[in-house]
Parts: sequence; C-alpha cells; structure tokens
Amino acid sequence: MASSIAQRATGIALYAGSLLFVAWLTAAALGEEAFNFINGILGSPLGLIILIGFTWAQMFHMSKGILHLVWDGGHLLSKGQGKKAATVVFAMSALLTIIIWAVALGLGG
Repeated sequence: MASSIAQRATGIALYAGSLLFVAWLTAAALGEEAFNFINGILGSPLGLIILIGFTWAQMFHMSKGILHLVWDGGHLLSKGQGKKAATVVFAMSALLTIIIWAVALGLGG
C-alpha cells in the first residue's frame, strides 16, 4: 500500500519538479542575473534538499514503472512477492539517488 501511495505522490512531485526545471531554463534564457538568482535558490540547503527529493521521486517512479512491466509479464504477482518487490523498489530508488548525487558532487574518487 505504501508503495502505491508513494507512486502517486512521486507523480505529483514530478509535476512540481518539472515546473522548477522550466523556471531554471527560463531564468537561463532571461540572462545572467535571473540565472544566478535561481541558482542561488537551488544551491541553498533547502534547494538541495528539494533537488535530492526530486531525484529520488524520479528514481522511485522509474523503479516502480519497471516493476509494473515485470507485473505485466505475469511475474511477482503473489502478495508476498509484491511486498518484497516494493521493498526492492524503495531500496533501489534510494541507492540510485545516492549514486547520482555522489557523481554530481564529485564524491568517491
């Protein structure tokens, strides 16, 4: 149940994140001052939390979409398998988010 609710919530978050992305692109088109303003907001601690959350929402939505493809193939349909698969989706989305941000921040080598 939590996985299903999170799927819907991340869908909504992705709409909001897309608007944020459009604002960033618009600022880039408007000039250096607007772009620096948006980058200042997104580079703040709260902005980074929002961006990391947006990344997690993308990874969760993608992982859950892959699970739906597996289900469409007739696999992992029992209740027990579904719960395990949902746990894997949460773990994979967290792991992918960590990897993306480690690479983005230049961590790990």
